[in-house]
Amino acid sequence: MTENRVFDGRILVVAFEGWNDAGEAASSTVRALLDQLDVVALASFDSENYYDFQQVRPVVGFDDEGRRVLTWPTTVLYSPLMPGQAGAPLAADAEMKLTGDNTANVYLMLGQEPTKNWQSFASEVIDLAHAADISGIVFLGALLAEVPHSRPIPIFISSENQAVRAQFDVERSSYEGPVGILSVLADAAERAGIATMSIWASVPHYVHHAPSPKATLALIDRLEEVIDVTVPRTTLLSDAAEWESSVQSLAEDDDEMASYIESLERSRDTFDSPEASGEALAQEFERFLRDTDDKA
Repeated sequence: MTENRVFDGRILVVAFEGWNDAGEAASSTVRALLDQLDVVALASFDSENYYDFQQVRPVVGFDDEGRRVLTWPTTVLYSPLMPGQAGAPLAADAEMKLTGDNTANVYLMLGQEPTKNWQSFASEVIDLAHAADISGIVFLGALLAEVPHSRPIPIFISSENQAVRAQFDVERSSYEGPVGILSVLADAAERAGIATMSIWASVPHYVHHAPSPKATLALIDRLEEVIDVTVPRTTLLSDAAEWESSVQSLAEDDDEMASYIESLERSRDTFDSPEASGEALAQEFERFLRDTDDKA
């Protein structure tokens, strides 16, 4: 079992569809948790308050009885269930400690990124987190970057919390520029005394149009180390292999794309090699940050 002193309590895992979710990697990670954890919807956010429907439109579809229904964009907070109490949210005074099977300690939040009133939204999230006695929040994101599909997906972990950085040996982000709702919520949480960590996957920008199960797997691998929950991979391993194979097939039919990917592979291999100097690593990381800033 991994000793998690900072996150020794209830943990909220957060992802949003939209700007923070390249390749649907972050939202797919939370959906994988939703499929495996025994949770119940605890709260949802008023669509009228936080969404401009000309930017994020409601969708119409059919329910199980064949009726046409509207589904409005929203965000939902999910609570773990008490063992043996199907449908009941976790008791407020339950004693929660991290274990190798931490499913009774993990809350989830998933939804469309709000398009307005972010400060009010953040305040509402923090109020709910305090009410649920959540002591740590892990934010998941994914960005488009100049990385090759044929190598392990790079993961960048950061925190503004000194205790989190010391325990998990992660860095403080040096990014400056436009941000999404994840950064707004992280700032609000830290100001409210809730420890936070951000885990971001880098998705190859030349396959931005498709979901990236390989990036989802990379996020799950790192998230498990923090929340102490093992997430069954179900079809993700085969989906990731199929995704990589399909991208490779497309590249083989396009000489220019194949050449570009080869240059990314050389750069990545140099960065990952044991012989890479500290200066080379620093230059590569600075380039990564500049590229991220340009694409923000």
